[in-house]
Amino acid sequence: MIRIYVILLSLSFSAFSQNDSSYIFILGNTQDAGVPHIGCEQEFCKNNYNSNQHYFATSIAVVDPKSSQYTLFEASPDITSQLNYISNLLFKRFILPNNIYITHAHIGHYTGLMYLGRESLGASGLNVRALPKMTNFLKNNGPWNQLVKLNNIDLEEIEFDKISSIFNNIEIIPLQVPHRDEYSETAGYIIKGENKKALFIPDIDKWEKWDKDIRDLIQDYDYLLLDATFYDEKEINRDINEIPHPLVKQTLDALSNLSPKAKSKIYFIHMNHTNMMLDPESHLSRLVLSKGFNIARLGQKLYL
Repeated sequence: MIRIYVILLSLSFSAFSQNDSSYIFILGNTQDAGVPHIGCEQEFCKNNYNSNQHYFATSIAVVDPKSSQYTLFEASPDITSQLNYISNLLFKRFILPNNIYITHAHIGHYTGLMYLGRESLGASGLNVRALPKMTNFLKNNGPWNQLVKLNNIDLEEIEFDKISSIFNNIEIIPLQVPHRDEYSETAGYIIKGENKKALFIPDIDKWEKWDKDIRDLIQDYDYLLLDATFYDEKEINRDINEIPHPLVKQTLDALSNLSPKAKSKIYFIHMNHTNMMLDPESHLSRLVLSKGFNIARLGQKLYL
């Protein structure tokens, strides 16, 4: 009897601990233009014009159940749907994020800020954290500078490798990654919780261009949300060198010798509409999962 009581108490404490913990919440997993993709005539796009399945542009939230608050990473073009999705599902009422972190100035990662302006939500002083070039870009280019002028957003400049905090128990550290920096630098983010640590890199040119070895980094993190824009070079009728990303098949090969535990830390994210890893029922999704890796899906929770 005592043994049963102890087991039940242990299970109850474990469940309480997890339910009380902050977590990463997946709000989107597609490349910037989402699915259905403009001009796409593939069956996957056509089928999703009339589908209840949602494929939003890549974004994640860090949620603190204790305070019923969350911080958003990326202001995607799908921000309206994403904020309604997280508010209805987790809070049962509309709640804005207390902060928004931006990685860089490509359309899928910051243009959702426009919906905070006076033509739409008319937000007041919503904190947006960005690196120096990104901050300068928003301050000095319309229509983004109007958001600053009207105090729809409150820009806070952050620096690479410097810690900022949210909810008093989560540390955020931006890392510089090589990418096509036409208008801003590009960041990945370390998200450090009380118990676990995540790395969020939705965009990077190539792993070999980085001054860090992704294989060495895996041991330092519990979750790695990594760029999976293209599975292979055959997906698009363009020169793949014009839009460099680590091909998923190359990432799989590079990490093939990892232990099952290490592989299970990886969640592929930011998939182009041509990458059938987006479709949970596809052969490609099953192949990636069979190799021991994960694919980030809308609504997933990764506890910190």
